[in-house]
Amino acid sequence: MEIASANHEKSGPITRGLAWLEIMLGKFKAKVIEVARKTKTVGQEDPRRIIHSLKVGLAITLVSLFYYFEPLYDGFGVSAMWAVLTVVVVFEFTVGATLGRGLNRGLATLLAGALGFGAHHLASLSGEKGEPILLGLFVFLLAAAVTFVRFFPRMKARYDYGLLIFILTFCLISVSGYRDDEVLDMAQRRLSTILIGSAISVLICIFICPVWAGDNLHNLVANNMEKLGSFLEGFASEYFKKSGNGESKEKKTFLLGYKTVLNSKHSEESLANFARWEPPHGPFRFHHPWKHYQKIGSLSRHCAYRIEAINGYLNSEIQTPPEIRSKIEEGCTKMSTECGKALKELASSIKTMTRPSSAETHIANSKTAAKNLKSLLKTGMWEDIDLLEVIPAATIASLLVDVVTCTEKIAESVDELASLAHFKSMDPIISPEQPKLHQETTQPSSSIDKLHHVITIDGSPPDCPGKEHPLAPMTV
Repeated sequence: MEIASANHEKSGPITRGLAWLEIMLGKFKAKVIEVARKTKTVGQEDPRRIIHSLKVGLAITLVSLFYYFEPLYDGFGVSAMWAVLTVVVVFEFTVGATLGRGLNRGLATLLAGALGFGAHHLASLSGEKGEPILLGLFVFLLAAAVTFVRFFPRMKARYDYGLLIFILTFCLISVSGYRDDEVLDMAQRRLSTILIGSAISVLICIFICPVWAGDNLHNLVANNMEKLGSFLEGFASEYFKKSGNGESKEKKTFLLGYKTVLNSKHSEESLANFARWEPPHGPFRFHHPWKHYQKIGSLSRHCAYRIEAINGYLNSEIQTPPEIRSKIEEGCTKMSTECGKALKELASSIKTMTRPSSAETHIANSKTAAKNLKSLLKTGMWEDIDLLEVIPAATIASLLVDVVTCTEKIAESVDELASLAHFKSMDPIISPEQPKLHQETTQPSSSIDKLHHVITIDGSPPDCPGKEHPLAPMTV
């Protein structure tokens, strides 16, 4: 019995250790599977991310050659590391962002290097005692002034990174020059390596699977409008319960798409700023009105705020009775459906860069429905009805009227963009297989000719006189 008890005591810790190890291995395996799943999801959401990662790796490998090859290292020395650092901080996802950071870094380094060398030269003229005092004064004045300039909205939006590099470079050159006499040589080597790193980043970003910020902004604004249109087209059937009563919420994604529009301001501002740095590409030429996309995006968000309020009444605890809803059903359905069609038409117009053809018709129909609904609400139809039951329906009607106004403003803004960006006009094309009938009456020369009419079947133009055409006019 004592031997069995001893064996049990010895096997107990081993068993527990093996069980703990098995649990830890299971957790590790689950963690690895979760990371792999997330990695796959990130790559599938936007395959351009994988390509961007490979491009960054290629750029860093190329600038690393300054260290690997002896002739290049002898020419730049330790300053070659600035080329690697430049690629790391400059290379961005879009071409516009990379160009902006590259130009900001290159120009800031050039100007700050020149000023730093000049400050060092002026300070050296004051002697050994006055040189550190003047250098400290120069650093204080320039750092304070440039930091204050960074608070200006326009400068912060486009040149904030360049101003930051300007302060850093000026301080490094002017301060380090106090202990190092080769200030000019140091500034030249650093400027050369930074320009090389920026150039390699920009060239790889442009010529290898480029991602244009202008394209992203163009599609973002159009997709946001399309999401608003999808909600408005499906809202009436959902609110008035025409169809889809048993449909699950997962399938009604059109009711949630507008939420991304509410948070798109920062993305639109960033993409518009980056797009201004980009060269002409695709259908976008010099001086493309990128700033106007922000105006359309702002109007779309105003519309999305109304839709957010409307969506709150879909699952509200206080529901309007069906008999009251039926009184405003026709007007609300007409407004939401026509506005949805108009927004989708405007989104398609932006995507294809063509002038909208039928958006004005849909907007006119929605304005007519809004006018009729206003007249209906002003009548005495709400007497002998509980006010709390009327408020939700009246609020939705009022919000839809506001949506009609927002849609009209969006249409005006899109039309302005079409004029500034020279969108194409889609002229109606008449198929040659569908001949048109033209009826003409000849001038009567006699009483008999008054009974004669000429019916021309449109084909090819008439031939020369004296030659009979296969589709010649027939006199009846």
